[in-house]
Amino acid sequence: MSQSPIELKGSSFTLSVVHLYNSEPEVIRQALQEKVEQAPAFLKNAPVVVNVATLNGDANWKALQQAVTAAGLRVVGISGCKDERQKRAIARAGLPLLNEGRGQKIAPAAAAPLPDNTPAKTRIISAPVRSGQQIYARNSDLIVTSSVSAGAELIADGNIHIYGTMRGRALAGASGDAQCQIFCTHLGAELVSIAGQYWLSDQIPPEFFGQAARLSLLDNALTIQPLN
Repeated sequence: MSQSPIELKGSSFTLSVVHLYNSEPEVIRQALQEKVEQAPAFLKNAPVVVNVATLNGDANWKALQQAVTAAGLRVVGISGCKDERQKRAIARAGLPLLNEGRGQKIAPAAAAPLPDNTPAKTRIISAPVRSGQQIYARNSDLIVTSSVSAGAELIADGNIHIYGTMRGRALAGASGDAQCQIFCTHLGAELVSIAGQYWLSDQIPPEFFGQAARLSLLDNALTIQPLN
């Protein structure tokens, strides 16, 4: 029996989510293009999910997809649909419908309680993280005890701790956990993100650059405070 030319495997990827608060394609294109121009190395041709939960009424879904593409991003799916009518319209436009992980809630009783002595999962990196490297801590926290160079990327489904100079990108709560945080002893990052909410380097308050800082989400917006 000959071997199949393909194989399907499950996997997971970190994607940015674009939340739309306006259905005008040109307004969306201009706003996204400004974002892409701020960080072209990170956002140019990046795959994104478009969340339409706040949009009411009909929209030209094909034109919205074209607007996102014209800004330099690539739409891999639509999330946040409210009703079947909206889902059918999006499907007719040829766009995939996705469910975001953060929107799927499980009742606490459904999860088996962990014993008190069960340690939390943590991935520890002791060597410097060089430009071009990507470290992903799946279903766990990530601790880096050395420096992170510009062009390097740290991704964790949990919290991220950096005990050296941080010049790369740090994406905590990659699976959508808004309770995650980023702890850094010397902040100089190109980008920081928690559960899809991100700041580029020029959005980080300048008084925190080069300082020990702690980042978290408050009302779904990034906040920063000194790390004491």
